[in-house]
Amino acid sequence: MRTSTKVAPRRGRPPSYDREVALRAIRDVFWERGFSATSLDDIAAAADMNRPSLYGAFGDKREMYLEALRLFSAESGREIRLALEAPTLHAALVAFPAGMIDAYLSGEAGPRGCLVICTAITEATVDATIRSAVGEMLAAIDAVVAARIARAQAEGERCAAGEPKALARVATSVLHSLAVRARAGARRSELVAIARATADLIAGPAPSRTSGRRKG
Repeated sequence: MRTSTKVAPRRGRPPSYDREVALRAIRDVFWERGFSATSLDDIAAAADMNRPSLYGAFGDKREMYLEALRLFSAESGREIRLALEAPTLHAALVAFPAGMIDAYLSGEAGPRGCLVICTAITEATVDATIRSAVGEMLAAIDAVVAARIARAQAEGERCAAGEPKALARVATSVLHSLAVRARAGARRSELVAIARATADLIAGPAPSRTSGRRKG
């Protein structure tokens, strides 16, 4: 956490900048390989740091992984909240998975899915801290989607009947499924079609472009 306390200038790049760059590199190597298959040598090479520097900046491998999960959650959360500001509920429910689909299909070795769903779930069975972190991350996404659905219902938008929290969990459960399907080789068009079908289910089909034209 940055503070306003003044410190003596240091040579080279600011430590906060180095740490941010290194953390993104660490996140990416975990994202590609998972926790167990990623070695400390892999992490050191990706972050361009030696082991003592890694330990000093991030702690042990488990702490590095937890930091990577927190970074992924924060960045994904910002993207999802922005997408949910779309003017209609249907548009919001299409937009919020769209950016995630792009991320799920990225990766040097192939589609890497979601860092949380595709790597952390395995570790959650044996690590209570990771399990708790995963639960908090999933709950945070549920909450922002539920809030958008509740707002749409309050404003009289077309929306399926039901509790916003329950409807949100339908949408986010589909999002998690998209991550798995992406890693399994599904095409982008298939993933987008699933996202649109979910939006249709919750918010009703989007008006067609020709619906307002008169028949002549």
